Amino acid sequence: MKRILFIALIASISLTSCNSDNAFTVTADQVGPLTKDTQVSELKTLFSKDSVVDQNSGLSEELNVNAIEIYEKGGEQLLSLMPTKEGSPKTIKTIQIFDARYTTEEGINLNSTFKDITDAYEVSRVETLISSIVVFVDEINAYFTIDRDKLPGELKFNMDAKVSTAEIPSDAKIKYFMIGW
Repeated sequence: MKRILFIALIASISLTSCNSDNAFTVTADQVGPLTKDTQVSELKTLFSKDSVVDQNSGLSEELNVNAIEIYEKGGEQLLSLMPTKEGSPKTIKTIQIFDARYTTEEGINLNSTFKDITDAYEVSRVETLISSIVVFVDEINAYFTIDRDKLPGELKFNMDAKVSTAEIPSDAKIKYFMIGW
């Protein structure tokens, strides 16, 4: 009997520690407790130990121009969520990750470099913006923004230049990490 209780206790502890790891797991279908089917109305329950700040009210609610922000009780921002504009119930369309604990199964997080991304995943495409470049990884529904000032020579200043993966320095740091469903 004692042996069964001991095994049950060990199993319970190991399951609890696995669940806490899932709180910061990023996959193609999940960011922590969020999935593409998570309803906005569920956020306060899912983040009951954190602060959920819903800036959508009045006209901005109709236009869905403001994000829902998730903060730890200590004040650090974890996520910024953009709900879908159409449909009911409202679900999450885009997630911006602010906390480096949110990590993909391949170890990619906000502290990663471009080399880390290319070692872990195949880059689907690169889009050039005025002040940054966006690296898309369709495999995990993610996109990573890198500052244009991290690019070499003329690419840094030529706003019309298209940037390829070969031209991005391997040590370029991620500025933004986003998931879009």
